[in-house]
Amino acid sequence: MANVLVKAFFALLLISAATAVGDSPFIIAHKKASLTRLKSGAERVSVSIDIYNQGFSTAYDVSLVDHSWPQDEFDVVSGNISQSWEKLDAGGVLSHSFELEAKRQGMFYGAPAVITFRIPTKASPQEAYSTSILPLDILAEIPPEKKLDWRLLAKYGSQISVISIVAIFIYLMVTPSKSSGVKASKKKR
Repeated sequence: MANVLVKAFFALLLISAATAVGDSPFIIAHKKASLTRLKSGAERVSVSIDIYNQGFSTAYDVSLVDHSWPQDEFDVVSGNISQSWEKLDAGGVLSHSFELEAKRQGMFYGAPAVITFRIPTKASPQEAYSTSILPLDILAEIPPEKKLDWRLLAKYGSQISVISIVAIFIYLMVTPSKSSGVKASKKKR
């Protein structure tokens, strides 16, 4: 009987701990960056950050700051590197994007963006970090592309070979052979 009571108490303790953790917001942020080469030779970096609330309660006073882009290396072309929102509901998504223009050539390793938010049950603001981006090779020399794209050959190679075999078969069926022409002329005599 005592063993059953201990197990019931332990199960109740686990359930209460799980519900206590589940009552708060759980912020996940994903940061993406892509490069675009302009005709003028300049290169732009498009940055987008998606913030997800995977928790069971609302996060208030959500603010995003991304100071990983030094001003001596990048100019902000459109958007802003910081943004704030009043709240992020449970299961909700917020998105923010901005565009930068690179000033220097070289590899760039960006740091995660910082997201701060407030929970009504806690006095101090909470912090979350976005994923970091892959290294960007800014203003890199792009080698000329090869004329034959191996990815296309790998993707459509089997279809090309089947079409070629069918075309050769049809060609052989339609064109008369020399031996049958010689036999036909002998039969006429």
